[in-house]
Amino acid sequence: MKSKHLLLTAALTTFSFMYANAQHSLQRMWETEASLPIPESVLYNAQDKLLYVALIDGKAGEKDGKGGIAKVGLDGKIIAKDWITGLHAPKGMGKAGNKLYVADVTDVVEIDIKTSKIIKKHEVEGAKFLNDLTIDSKGNIYVSDSDTHKVHLIKDGKVSTYYEELTRPNGLLAVGSDLLIADSGTLKRLSSDKKITTVADGMDKSTDGIEQVRPGEYIVSSWAGVVYYVSGKGAEKLLDTSADKINAADIGYDAIKKIVYVPTFMKNSVVAYQLK
Repeated sequence: MKSKHLLLTAALTTFSFMYANAQHSLQRMWETEASLPIPESVLYNAQDKLLYVALIDGKAGEKDGKGGIAKVGLDGKIIAKDWITGLHAPKGMGKAGNKLYVADVTDVVEIDIKTSKIIKKHEVEGAKFLNDLTIDSKGNIYVSDSDTHKVHLIKDGKVSTYYEELTRPNGLLAVGSDLLIADSGTLKRLSSDKKITTVADGMDKSTDGIEQVRPGEYIVSSWAGVVYYVSGKGAEKLLDTSADKINAADIGYDAIKKIVYVPTFMKNSVVAYQLK
């Protein structure tokens, strides 16, 4: 018969093993009506308690004027499907003050949130497929161009090329003075002095959105339908809807309630998941 000390030690060992190998998960909460034409990106707005959803409503790289931005409530109900119209193929978004910035094929579109009007278009010279966008604490705007393999910077209204030695950059996330880049299946970290390191690799080549859960831990989506939890241990698969041909494009995230918002692209909806 084992002593109480041995039993306790065994129990603690088992508990430690289970904790060390615990996996994160996503629990489905709700899904909007399938009436959002090709949602590519979701941006959570904590101040107004709603979601901005970029709608391509056409081909991803075509300037057809069909695209726009919708507003969706945190309960999944569509507030305004046509809040902003007249865009082309809008994708990544970022918010600074009362301005919403949107990557739109070859331009970064600046929208006044209070007036619901487009006030300026920042043309990115030589751009072919602007994709994701992020804004740092100083108000600097970074936007990726997947086709030209570059990341551009808009600082004080001036556009320049920030970095260009990439494979096919999509998702961007400004973290402090660093820039995280989802680059064809690899999450990379670009420092302010332009040194690049690998955070995690081996993910689906269609890596799309990036959100930070806590320092050093991130959620990364891939357009093909896979969502990953990335940490120092690598990339852990949270969700895979690829077999059902449901995409997982540029995700949004509520860091307080730990809710992940996934745009399904061709399925025309946004799905909310609780991160466990």
